[in-house]
Amino acid sequence: MKLTDFSVLTFDCYGTLIDWESGIWDAFQPLLHSNGVDHIQRHDALKAFATIETAQEVETPAMIYSDLLATVHEKFAAQFDLKSSGDMDRAFGESVPYWPAFPDTADALRILKRYYKLVILSNVNRDGFAASNRRIGVTFDAIYTAQDVGTYKPNDGNFDFLLSNLARDHGVEKSEILHTAQSLHHDHVPAHRAGLNRCWIDRQRLSEGGDWGATAKIDDRLPDPDFLFFTMGEMAAATVAANS
Repeated sequence: MKLTDFSVLTFDCYGTLIDWESGIWDAFQPLLHSNGVDHIQRHDALKAFATIETAQEVETPAMIYSDLLATVHEKFAAQFDLKSSGDMDRAFGESVPYWPAFPDTADALRILKRYYKLVILSNVNRDGFAASNRRIGVTFDAIYTAQDVGTYKPNDGNFDFLLSNLARDHGVEKSEILHTAQSLHHDHVPAHRAGLNRCWIDRQRLSEGGDWGATAKIDDRLPDPDFLFFTMGEMAAATVAANS
């Protein structure tokens, strides 16, 4: 199997293109500062976020992501016995536009766009992704969010929605698609169930024993991807080489 076998890249955004862990950690700072807390470290905060967010997405699959994040913030504060407020919860919920892109994302996507159609399948809402897209600076050929689907990944319905819409609106067959993502929980496990070829952008270096961070840990063994890179920059370079 070669990178040149595909004509469409479908992407997860947060964790793959956008550094959501840094964004989440930064967005927790007002809560920690207002409570005079210095014992909650980034690792612990991100691990708690992963657990709370995953459960909330299952409990309220139709909730807009900004509202879901606000609820996660409220529950996070309660879990650590911290005093929050409606304003702080809402500010956390509206923090997605401030989450930074990874330094290699924009350049890598501009290179990849020479060779592929680029598609987003994201767990955020439309407004949240639009703000992130302005940071990325690339025009995607299609954008599908949890708000469009009505459920959150890893629900199989999100990938059914992706495949049916790409086939209907763009004439894209499953065999043309390489799903490209960091998250095993949100993307690789359900994409494998959907029969998609997959490229793992292993930014957390889980394949080398890295930390799961803000991503929910899967119980099964690590799925075997068709391609593995540690950054988007590596993928872009490999694509150029494959097409040379």
